[in-house]
Amino acid sequence: MARLRQDVDPAEAGLDPKGLDRLDAYLAGLVDEGRLPGFLVSVARGGRIAHLTTYGRRDVAAGLPVETDTLWRIYSMTKPVTAVAVLLLAEEGRLSLDDPLERHLPAFAEPRVYAGGSGDEVRTRPAAGPILIRHLLTHTAGLTFAFYRTHPVDALYRRAGLESSVPPGADLAETIDVYASLPLQFDPGTQWNYSVASNVLGRVVEVVSGQPLDDFFAERIFRPLGMRDAGFCVGAEQAGRLAELYGQTGDGGIEPIPGLPLLRGRPRFLSGSGGLAAGAHDIHRFMEMLRRRGELDGTRLLPPETVDLMTRNHLPGDADLRSFGSRPAHDEPGNDGVGFGLGVSVVVDPARTQAPSGLGTYGWSGVATTTFWVDPGRDLTFQFMTQVRPKSSLRLYPELKRLLHEAVLA
Repeated sequence: MARLRQDVDPAEAGLDPKGLDRLDAYLAGLVDEGRLPGFLVSVARGGRIAHLTTYGRRDVAAGLPVETDTLWRIYSMTKPVTAVAVLLLAEEGRLSLDDPLERHLPAFAEPRVYAGGSGDEVRTRPAAGPILIRHLLTHTAGLTFAFYRTHPVDALYRRAGLESSVPPGADLAETIDVYASLPLQFDPGTQWNYSVASNVLGRVVEVVSGQPLDDFFAERIFRPLGMRDAGFCVGAEQAGRLAELYGQTGDGGIEPIPGLPLLRGRPRFLSGSGGLAAGAHDIHRFMEMLRRRGELDGTRLLPPETVDLMTRNHLPGDADLRSFGSRPAHDEPGNDGVGFGLGVSVVVDPARTQAPSGLGTYGWSGVATTTFWVDPGRDLTFQFMTQVRPKSSLRLYPELKRLLHEAVLA
């Protein structure tokens, strides 16, 4: 267990205490209105934590407060961790970003692409080229999610039992074989579509390394970085610190989500897309490694050039997610001015973003309303933790960015 602690006064780090108070007040208002159970927010400058606030409850019914060592289901914030795992193997020469996926997972040989129709009448054609590892890292492989409900291939995912991205009772290897049996939405590399790609990458890590994904993460990422609480399950000594997960109700309130896995014991399905739980200290350590371009406290995980590669836009011609995304799933204002790197979003045009963002700012979020970002230009890292699965897109993230922007003095 490790607790996050504030290291420096905000003013010393070039932050306006009154502006940070406004940030806290906005979030506390959401808790007091019953829209969030509780939250943790931290802001660091130059690696020193200059603002740290906890408020509300990690378990409303039990009256348990959010604390600095509370554990959170981080869902899709797992994806950047999986990307780092792939880059570690690439640095060792055990795979290349330009490897055809079939070299490591033969089930993906000769992929086929949707060509028309729906249901039993779906027509397919051979893909124009193979899926590459870099296509998975950038979500341009042609894979999708069952929950989109915007394309006939999404419906095929649902028919295959992939409503939650994994067939009931399947492990990672079995799940990947199901993905491989389904057509792609588009030719690899031609569009951006957020998808199950990081689960496929998780299986690539297992095959190339010869280790289960949880062992690889623990040995190669979590232990070197001192991410003591991060993992696919929580132990007996951690269980009391895990926050309850809530869903959004029709009137904007929250209620516990019934039937959730308790994360006790090693799961059969190790999801590189969204399987991790972690504490704020873990997320801070991971962000710091990225901010410091691959090194933390004398331990170098990746070369600086590799982190630079990870955190720059890889969409063609500096396209953003809206212009290069497969419509209508990604045709939304929040994707304006934001591109995609290797496992993280990257701001490519601050003038077009939904909220103030520095050029090159990168990060990612999770479905339970957790998020992190690193702003290299202002040497700043930010994380926000709560546990609410919204029914629709929240305005929360743009407000966080606006309020933090107002609090940065220099």
